[in-house]
Amino acid sequence: MRRRIFSERVELIEKSKEAALSAVQIYNNPNTTFKTESFIVLFTIAWVYLLHAHYRKQKIDYRYYEVVNGRKQYARLDGSHRYWDLSKCLSIAECPLDKHTVHNLKFLIGLRNQIEHKKAAGLDSYLSARYQACALNYNHYLKMLHGEKYSLDKKLALSLQFAELDYNQAQVIKDKEQQIPSHIRAYVADFEKDLTEEDKKSERFAYRLLFTKVTAKRESQADRVIEFLSPDDPLAKNIQKEYWIKEDREKPKFSATEVITKIKELGFKSFGMHQHTVFWQKHNGKDPARGFGAKIVKTWYWYRNWIDFIISELSKESVAEKQNVHN
Repeated sequence: MRRRIFSERVELIEKSKEAALSAVQIYNNPNTTFKTESFIVLFTIAWVYLLHAHYRKQKIDYRYYEVVNGRKQYARLDGSHRYWDLSKCLSIAECPLDKHTVHNLKFLIGLRNQIEHKKAAGLDSYLSARYQACALNYNHYLKMLHGEKYSLDKKLALSLQFAELDYNQAQVIKDKEQQIPSHIRAYVADFEKDLTEEDKKSERFAYRLLFTKVTAKRESQADRVIEFLSPDDPLAKNIQKEYWIKEDREKPKFSATEVITKIKELGFKSFGMHQHTVFWQKHNGKDPARGFGAKIVKTWYWYRNWIDFIISELSKESVAEKQNVHN
């Protein structure tokens, strides 16, 4: 019995790894135009098998059933047992994944549902940090739950480019991202509104790297395309000064209610919805040229610089009022 359980678990792990490697291979293939869709579908399968293998090891029954008269009645499809999908695997108390990894996977599940019947151009780069986090999280839990011998570390390969990554090329990518349908942007904003700042910045949720072109300053750099630097490395400290850097990442968005909550937390307790409405009308806050926010479908979302602007203006008003009272 123990040998059969072990054999079934190993088979699940191997199927899981094959699905994960296929996802990365397809995503990195320059001839593939169906990258995001293929990546999400295959990695969903990979995570399902990975967690099934873990639950198999823990002797957790991962088949759908209901208890009738004290006995399990299993759900079946075409005569076969129905096994848990990824959402169910993530929902149980015994799920071994950290909350940020769960956020990442739930986001991808929702995104899959959004694009299931529609092609969405521009997503391959727009959400690539979340795809990268998904892949890294997978390898981490593959090793943690099932052992180093199953590691995919040695499968790491650098994707080579046919053109230099410069500002013009980055702008081409940015232009493609402008084609993303409004319902996708709305989904991203709606999902993120329930996350904390810690959640959004976690590398388990979205893994970001900043690349900059360098000239070899020491022998170890001469033949490497990428070198990782510690934040306290002298070269890292000079990057901003020596090379152009333009970070084009999706800005955190806040609803009006979230803006008001943050303003109140910073000491302006009487600042409510009415005051906020009067404030943005007075300062023309919804003028796109001012860069304080953006309209997604029918809802206006504010950027962090809007909150900073409000605090600055309210602080000035407070100082002026105190001076008038003193005079």
